[in-house]
Amino acid sequence: MRIEYDREADALYIQLREVYVEDNIDIEEGITIDLDEKRHIVGIEVLDASKKLSVKDMSNITIESLPLEKLETVAA
Repeated sequence: MRIEYDREADALYIQLREVYVEDNIDIEEGITIDLDEKRHIVGIEVLDASKKLSVKDMSNITIESLPLEKLETVAA
């Protein structure tokens, strides 16, 4: 997963998986969901991010209940 902010474009992009984007859907003004060929979500783009999200929202990322033990077992 990768989260990028482009200051010049004022765009926030959350990439869930690194795969080819087949299509996208505008779910509301300035928010687009990218989809792969199976229509699974691979990314979320937020335009005018500084107007939709505060600096605190964009800089405070919390990850809860990440199943690391399960992931380590699968990788081994």
